[in-house]
Amino acid sequence: MVIFDTNALLRYILQDNKEMADKVEVQIKQNKCFVPTEVLAEMVYVLSKVYKIPKTDIAAAIIGVLSIDNVTTANFDVIVKGFEAYTGTNLDFVDCLMAGYQDEGHMIFTFDKKLTAYLQQ
Repeated sequence: MVIFDTNALLRYILQDNKEMADKVEVQIKQNKCFVPTEVLAEMVYVLSKVYKIPKTDIAAAIIGVLSIDNVTTANFDVIVKGFEAYTGTNLDFVDCLMAGYQDEGHMIFTFDKKLTAYLQQ
């Protein structure tokens, strides 16, 4: 199994280095691939803060990669629900993942006031 890091997937999503993006695509086509949740969080941060990409475009791009047959991640449903929250709130992505866990039936224990307010909606 190939485990992708943030830099590799950013090249694939951004297509800003064709040679690197093509190498990622080869790995995806030839191997089972995994994207850790930590990498997803870092990708969201870099795409939003460094590249100033809108939240909806970030969500679409990352969900698109995670929807490729050979690509998996942990807790796909939580991540999708997290992105739904992310695109409709001012919460950061990690807080939105917490909301995704709540949507899956888990109790979230937090002292974060903004997250608590969102979770109680």
